[in-house]
Amino acid sequence: MQHIIDRFVSYVTIDTESDPNSKTTPSTEKQWNLANKLVEELKTIGLSDVTIDDKAYIMATLPSNVDHEVPTIGFVSHFDTSPDFSGANVKPQIVENYDGKDIVLNAEKNIVLSPNYFKDLLQYKGQTIITTDGTTLLGADDKAGITEIVSAMEYLIQHPEIKHGKIRIGFTPDEEIGRGAHHFDVKKFDAAWAYTMDGSQIGELEYENFNAAGAKITFKGKSVHPGYAKGKMINSMLIANDFINELPKGETPQETKGYEGFFHVHHLTGSIEETVLELIIRDHNKKKFEKRKDLIAKITKKINKKFAKKIGEDIVIAEVKDQYYNMKEKVLPVKHIVNIAEKAMKELDIKPIIKPIRGGTDGSQLSFMGLPCPNIFAGGHNFHGKYEYVPAESMQKATDVIVKIAELTAIPGIFDVPEKPKRKK
Repeated sequence: MQHIIDRFVSYVTIDTESDPNSKTTPSTEKQWNLANKLVEELKTIGLSDVTIDDKAYIMATLPSNVDHEVPTIGFVSHFDTSPDFSGANVKPQIVENYDGKDIVLNAEKNIVLSPNYFKDLLQYKGQTIITTDGTTLLGADDKAGITEIVSAMEYLIQHPEIKHGKIRIGFTPDEEIGRGAHHFDVKKFDAAWAYTMDGSQIGELEYENFNAAGAKITFKGKSVHPGYAKGKMINSMLIANDFINELPKGETPQETKGYEGFFHVHHLTGSIEETVLELIIRDHNKKKFEKRKDLIAKITKKINKKFAKKIGEDIVIAEVKDQYYNMKEKVLPVKHIVNIAEKAMKELDIKPIIKPIRGGTDGSQLSFMGLPCPNIFAGGHNFHGKYEYVPAESMQKATDVIVKIAELTAIPGIFDVPEKPKRKK
């Protein structure tokens, strides 16, 4: 397991934060630092057909070691980290034999990872926990997934007695800003299906995710000396506040769970003259998703109508763009790919937790591009912030799941569907 820890630490200490405001791919130059390192590492462990394109998409192959025909499968992860929190100068802390008590991340700043607040910690008592130092995110999302895929491929190369078909792996930039699959060459990848290793706690297996859209709403105001402002000044910040108050109460990330959708205001910057509000729209149900987008348009129209006579032009401009859709409709017709992963977990004494993703993965977009792609746990918790952590044992288990899926897929007859028993007349 130390090998997995060392590999993971070598990845997270390289800053790969993506940038939603950039027009390039990858969105930040520094993502190339880890991308190029991964290419060399994949060659070193013995994979073939290792490629990286001009947008930093990495692909490689582990050839089949069986004579019979086996579907080509794939495993995918992303190497960028979220712009929601700093990914620079990550200093991982290794907590061995976790005792179930508070973990002091940063004594100077009094930053504590406590099981009183993050109750999931208690299920890892006695294990090795990797945390931040309280000043950055960790990057387990999704460098844990990359660690697991590389480690699994290395293990299969070192253990040729484990039979498997052809395996393709793919690493992408910019997943955290919704662009991870935008330039992924599904035809070149050439797999029947794949799995993203991008879930959270041990056991997670997901083939449903949010329908997602992002909205950028610009509010125009008029600045006038406050002493002479009556009937003249229009404060765009206050209009933005009115807009937010029109959104449904109780439909925020912190107040919803399971299949419940939400609106999430994540950036708000402004002045009297102009304010820009950015939010995301999420819902598992397609009809409810469309209604949420319609509500943005209705609120925009309502405010513009209020100021129409006074201003003579729209003062609220809403841009709404779809980001990805629920992969369920693409995975259900090939449900056996979920069944294989579930079987792999059970054979490793891991209890599968099959539930909807309250987010998205590259797999959701890839599924609509012709590569069905359920999501498997990578082991991390509390992504995108200073309280992020990952148990080393969970990364080891995820590595084992990859190996087991490869092994099961190569068993002749594994995909045979038993005939339903005939009903007695």
